[in-house]
Order: sequence, then structure tokens, then C-alpha cells
Amino acid sequence: MTTVSLIVPCYNAAKTLRMCLEAVLAQTRRPDEIVVVDDASADDSAAIAAAHGCRVVRLPENRGVSAARNAGVAATTGDVVFFLDSDVALRPDAVENALRVLDDDPECGCVQGVYEPEPLIDDGPAEWYRILHAAYWRRRHLGEVTGVVFALAAIRRDVLDAVGGFDESLRDCEDVEYGGRLAGRCRVVLTDAVRGHHDDASRLLPILAEQWRRAVPLIPLALTASRRGGGQPEHANRPAGILACALAMGTLPAALLHPAFLALPLTLLACFAAADPGLLRYVHRHRGPAFTAYFMTVHLAVHMILVSGLAAGSLRALPGLRRHSR
Repeated sequence: MTTVSLIVPCYNAAKTLRMCLEAVLAQTRRPDEIVVVDDASADDSAAIAAAHGCRVVRLPENRGVSAARNAGVAATTGDVVFFLDSDVALRPDAVENALRVLDDDPECGCVQGVYEPEPLIDDGPAEWYRILHAAYWRRRHLGEVTGVVFALAAIRRDVLDAVGGFDESLRDCEDVEYGGRLAGRCRVVLTDAVRGHHDDASRLLPILAEQWRRAVPLIPLALTASRRGGGQPEHANRPAGILACALAMGTLPAALLHPAFLALPLTLLACFAAADPGLLRYVHRHRGPAFTAYFMTVHLAVHMILVSGLAAGSLRALPGLRRHSR
């Protein structure tokens, strides 16, 4: 019988870890071992994990999620490794459904799930923005994919062994880098049969800061994946919307010369708002018109940071790009 090791990396996760582990213990197909890797937390995370009967692996210093996942892999033996973030509470059938996908498709080496469109803990409108956006874009890509988000994902151990561990130098976009190495080795499936409620950031400034951190490495990582022959991950945001936002930012300074020039960036902002009508309908259906207006305002701010981060990352990648073109 296939054995399952479930690994939860955590850092100061006392707010959500109890709910995460209670959901794991309520699975219709309980994992054969549950390992919580405590990444030098300063709160009660390790004690909460131990109280729920989990094996706790403690890292002596904070090293990031990549190192925590690698430590969890080294401490487990299951045929399938199910990675679960400490701020996600799985639906009761998530592990069972993940195993069914792997059993039914021998060429599938990794199966990942989606977030529910409601937060695990309701911390306000900024969190609802994050939750609804993540729930929508991942459902938009259901099926065979290139990218991997390891917040709730199961992967065969032989695939892990072949691809290698997570890049411990990366504290952000480690999943993007790993997906680039995984591409071409096996089928990767994104399914809504594996679902969980997620607790996300609840304040706008940390959300924008995280977007910056994740945007800057994307161009260099994409170039690296291209050189290796790997595919590019699925877009969380529509390319047309990113382009419209970038052009609006680029043309806005012209309005300082004459008010008539304001028409172009305003037109581009309208194009940005219309770039993903499915997203607008999704948000409107779940939260109504007033929240949809708030959502699009935050969405624009996030895109402005995304465009700025991509530009900064491109400048950093230029020396490597020149060397690659010679």
C-alpha cells in the first residue's frame, strides 16, 4: 500500500497551526506520518504540534521554507510526500483525493490543490482580496500545468529524489524555481478535488511588500528555466492586464506636460480593468459590487508593484542575459 508522509513547515504559526493539524487528523485517509518542521519559531508552534501527536523537527535557526521542507523530506519515508502550509486547513477528503489522482495516472508525479474562496480566519478586506484572487486564478488553470505551488501539494518521493531538494537560497519564489526543474520529468496536475481554506495576509503594505519580493526574481528564474528547457509557470495575472498597467505607468508622466495627455493612461487603466472579466464576475458573485470596486483598486496597486518588481528584476538579469546571448 502507498504510504504518505505529510510535512508542515512552520514559523510562528500558532495562530493557524491548530486548525491546520486538526484538519489533517480528520482526513478520510490519514497520513502514515505527520511531521511538523519548526523553523526556529518564537511562539508555541512546536508545542501545538507535539500536543497533536505530530513528530516535530526543530531547526536551530530560521532558514526559510525551502530548508524546512528539505528537513521534512529527510525525516520521512513515505512513498508520497504531501506538503502542507501551516496556514491551510484541508477539506476532509483532500489527501484521499490527491492519492486517487496519483493512482489513476502513473505519469502524474505531482498533484496540487486550490484554495477555497473564503479565508480560514476572516481578517478583513485585504485578506479577502488575496483569497479571492488566489482561488480564482488557480481554478482558471485546472488540469495539467507547469508551475507548482507547494502550499497543498502531493509529490511522489521518487520524483523528489530525481529532481532534488528545494533551493535553500530562495525565501520567495522557491516553488517557481522548483517547477522549472520539475517540468518535463512528469505530469503535474492542478485539481479542485484537493482543497483547503487558507489564512492570508490581512494588511495592504505587507501584501505589496510580498508582491515586490516575489516579482523581482521572476525574470531571472524564467531565464534560468528557459536555458534548462523547462516551461514557464501559469500566470496568476493576465498578461494583457500587466501590459496595460505597465503602459499606463509609462505614459502617466506625459500628463504633467499637458492635461490632454491624461486620456491615454486613463484609457489604458480602463483596458487593465477589462483585461480579466472572469475575475470581475467571480469577485462580484462572492462579495458584491462595492467589494468588487475595492478589489480592483487593490488589484491595480498590486500590479503597479508587480510591474516595478519585474522591471527591477530585468535590470538585474541583464548581465546574465548578455552572457547567454554570446
